[in-house]
Amino acid sequence: MSLCTILSIDGGGIRGIIPAKILAEIERRTGKPIAKLFDFVAGTSTGGILAVGLGQPSPTTGQPQYAAADLIELYAKEGARIFHHSCWHMVKAVGNLMGPRYDGDGARTVFDQYFGATTLKQSKTRLMVTSYDIERRAPIFFKSWRAQTDAAHDFRMADVARATSAAPTYFPPVQLTNGSERYALVDGGVFANNPTMCVLADAKKLLPSDTQFFVVSLGTGNANRKLPFDDAKGWGLAGWAHPLIDILIDGVSDTVDYEARELVPDGKYHRFQTALDPSIQEMDDTHASTIEKLKACTDRLIAERASDLSAICATLKGAKFGQAVS
Repeated sequence: MSLCTILSIDGGGIRGIIPAKILAEIERRTGKPIAKLFDFVAGTSTGGILAVGLGQPSPTTGQPQYAAADLIELYAKEGARIFHHSCWHMVKAVGNLMGPRYDGDGARTVFDQYFGATTLKQSKTRLMVTSYDIERRAPIFFKSWRAQTDAAHDFRMADVARATSAAPTYFPPVQLTNGSERYALVDGGVFANNPTMCVLADAKKLLPSDTQFFVVSLGTGNANRKLPFDDAKGWGLAGWAHPLIDILIDGVSDTVDYEARELVPDGKYHRFQTALDPSIQEMDDTHASTIEKLKACTDRLIAERASDLSAICATLKGAKFGQAVS
């Protein structure tokens, strides 16, 4: 009987610092890169960006290019560039009423810089990254193992990162082409902000029936800011636009957590999530003070879950990476 190790990372914008720091702690304790510890790595939105970064190969050594600690710095250093808009864009968008809050140019530049021309089939671990096609009205799953056998499913990592994180009202949709196929893509968080069940379903389909699964699922913090009834009862489209995204993210993530706890045996499923102070709940708040608060919040979570992390690291160090999937 083989053991398949699965990592799943939620969406949540700049709050991706939280799972990045937890992963950096796992790498510190095990002495191994995440891509060498997990058979499958799945991510949505900011989690998809992390997944792509963790699977990115070095052009010189062929080993994983980025440690999780490098990706923490990506958020700290490049967050303001990803969430950037020109004054002209804001004029055209009438603030945020007639267009997305950000034009997406900064995100494109950052992802091209960090991920270059690397494609999915080159990933150092098995990646699943979610997005949603608004023309087909269907979920899209970028899968590295599928890309390795079918060129029609191989995309640049940089483009995958853009597509999975194109959150409605924040960024414009991303148009990708591959051969004769065209895709119009938005953030995978509209249907799977927590992709745990998505990747678990594929792993179960790919692997022998006697395979055991060990799942680590990382959240980006619960936005627990209340929406008063007296305010919400009078809202229309404009009032609900941004609060609805928060509700979708939290509701979907918590539902998937419940499903995974019911399906994966005790001791084989670990979910890391924390409540957030209202001052650090915004997905696009890239101020240095917010980033420091997110780091401090994660440090407290790591301290609270120290024994769980020890157990996780022991299991990951003992697992035979890559043996579970042919």
